[in-house]
Amino acid sequence: MGRQPIGDHELEVLQYVSDHAPITVREVTEHYGKPRGLARTTILTVMERLRKKKYIRREKIEDTYHYSPCMPKRELLRGLLEDFTQRVLGGSVQPLVAYLAQDAQLNEEELDKLQDIINTKRHQPKEEDVQ
Repeated sequence: MGRQPIGDHELEVLQYVSDHAPITVREVTEHYGKPRGLARTTILTVMERLRKKKYIRREKIEDTYHYSPCMPKRELLRGLLEDFTQRVLGGSVQPLVAYLAQDAQLNEEELDKLQDIINTKRHQPKEEDVQ
């Protein structure tokens, strides 16, 4: 993904910002931070760390900064999953797939979507076949 890894608090704030952007620090504090006992200064610190790591950006509108993700949520999630796969699973998706197959509580719709993904991947030409 090319970005610095993020911690659990950063990930939660990033998800909140992604779901509610553009959003101010005050709004994140009010709707996300206060229910979790987090002060405005804590939220600001986390958001600024995310900005320095290039996960979110800010834009000054009138006298207030509004924060938004630097990329679409789908792209962000893909990068976070790639980072997780490399750092935690040693680059192999097999443990994640095994978990999904054995332990995850998946409904029929989710299983169908996973099967569709597998079928699509199985029928894609391999990189060496394309060249």
